[in-house]
Amino acid sequence: MPALLLIDDDKEVLTINSKYFMQLHYEVKAVTNARSALTLLKTFSPDCIVMDVMMPGMDGFKACTKIKELCSAPIIFLTGKDSEDDKIQGLLLGADDYMVKPYSLRELEVRIQVLIRRYQNTPTAKSNILEYPPLRLDLTKHKAYYLDEEIPLSNKEYDLLNLLAGTPNHVFTFEEIGNSIWNSYLESDRKTIMVTASRLRKKLDTYPGLSHFIETVWSQGYQFITK
Repeated sequence: MPALLLIDDDKEVLTINSKYFMQLHYEVKAVTNARSALTLLKTFSPDCIVMDVMMPGMDGFKACTKIKELCSAPIIFLTGKDSEDDKIQGLLLGADDYMVKPYSLRELEVRIQVLIRRYQNTPTAKSNILEYPPLRLDLTKHKAYYLDEEIPLSNKEYDLLNLLAGTPNHVFTFEEIGNSIWNSYLESDRKTIMVTASRLRKKLDTYPGLSHFIETVWSQGYQFITK
């Protein structure tokens, strides 16, 4: 039974969504503010988190950063704002998906299923590690390491690194990256991908020997370079 955490200050929406997913046999925990969610996450391990952005006190953007310190569950933001900047901010903070209200509960369910499958897919014993010394990717834990030191990557930064490193020296176009990581691609998504790649490269650049791995292919996309 997949476990789901719903965070929304609108009690009516929270009740409707909770009933819908419980009928689909999800284990559902629902709270009306981010601070209650942070407390709950000390004892509850969700497979996915669905969170409203605009909440009093601590908003979804601030909460996302704190949640990532407690668990690695994928996060879907729900918002009434259809702003590209808001979408980019949410994704760069570590959110995995972004839906604008009003939304279809059926579509939300599908997106949750996709994310849960992605993060719970356990590779075989022979393929759960990608190594390009001194860089190492643990595909089971969804973490990247410099030697034995964990590199602090957001979910999307890790997903991009994993995608590129999985097929080294192959040029992934913006469309391929969007479809692989965000499950869709519009030309307006190129900015989000570029910012995510830039943040990933800056983090890798802080470690000796990692600065050469990600290469920009002008007007096409990115590739992972092995020497």
